[in-house]
Amino acid sequence: MQRFTLPRDLYHGEGAMEALKTLKGKKAIVCVGGGSMKRGGFLQKAIDYLKEAGMEVDTFEGIEPDPSVETVMKGAQKMLEFEPDWIVAMGGGSPIDAAKAMWIKYEYPEITFEEMCKVFGIPELRKKAHFCAITSTSGTATEVTAFSIITDYSKGIKYPIADFEITPDVAIVDPALVEGLPKKQVAHTGMDAMTHAIEAYVSTANCEYTDALALHSMKLINQVLVDSYNGDMNARAKMHDAQCLAGQAFSNALLGIVHSMAHKTGAIFADYGAHIIHGSANAMYLPKVIAFNAKDPVAKKRYGVCADYMGIPGANDDEKVANLIARLREMNDLMNIPHCIQHYGKDSYPTEVGFVPEEVFLERLPEIAKNAIADACTGSNPRQPSQEEMEKLLKCCYYDLDVDF
Repeated sequence: MQRFTLPRDLYHGEGAMEALKTLKGKKAIVCVGGGSMKRGGFLQKAIDYLKEAGMEVDTFEGIEPDPSVETVMKGAQKMLEFEPDWIVAMGGGSPIDAAKAMWIKYEYPEITFEEMCKVFGIPELRKKAHFCAITSTSGTATEVTAFSIITDYSKGIKYPIADFEITPDVAIVDPALVEGLPKKQVAHTGMDAMTHAIEAYVSTANCEYTDALALHSMKLINQVLVDSYNGDMNARAKMHDAQCLAGQAFSNALLGIVHSMAHKTGAIFADYGAHIIHGSANAMYLPKVIAFNAKDPVAKKRYGVCADYMGIPGANDDEKVANLIARLREMNDLMNIPHCIQHYGKDSYPTEVGFVPEEVFLERLPEIAKNAIADACTGSNPRQPSQEEMEKLLKCCYYDLDVDF
């Protein structure tokens, strides 16, 4: 038996934010990030709609990119004091992910972060509050997923929280919120969405329901992402829907080792002055992982289907896999994303000498590989890597080497 879970209600298209006026409750807390939602007027619009719904409204602002365990605990404490029956998270993946974790802690104040990270081990929620997510980026799709990513900076590791309990009750996908996205964010979140679609399709937990969503979303992303990056607002609106479809696929089919590796490399080099941004990490690692997974005959055939749906030619599955990899690398080039960690600059753009020194990478490699294998996303990858294989794969991602094992 398999399970397929999505938000009860998903409002999409122009003016979708008005759905906030229909929520029933007494108190709502709005969780947001660093200020773009305020500057764009969207935070005030959300507050006004919630007040129109008859609710008292408070806010928790300033959630950082790659939110920390400490931020989660602070937000949960504010919720315990305010006692909302609606948690409304708006912004990119970071504020929504943080608010999901706050929600768990609000409902169960005694729970520890370690207990939250037990895969599909969270107790029943919605005893105190329901959850509404409003996305302002076109990539993470956390507005429809059963996942949250929280960073433990003391360990330099991003931990996925995975449980259907944290799937939002209401998702709002309004294209107005992404019109002003910086190009870099369009690129990174867009390639995150492409990774979601492809990993969901080849995941060992795929099914007929998720396949349809994954294939259509990757086809759309291939068609519109670069145009969205170059400022086409019609393409950007389509991209906003496409990433949400990819999210619905991976929330139910799960992911693979592209995400495992991205989770474990994102913050591990923070002491050298920067992070490897999640979407950029996925963009760099995805071609390497496709080459690795394609050694499995079932995965190779599925990658061939991905190529077919994306309009990528090939006389056989080997050619299709090679051309799929080439197309993904071309998209990285068109959107100024590096191909490997060695050339990843502190600003995320390609550079001759990246911010992660070779000797530091090699010193930390065994621990990174070990943590990536233990990541929640590894179990549904079509090919299970050994410690040696994971280290070799990560080296390919550092040096931009061909994967031939």
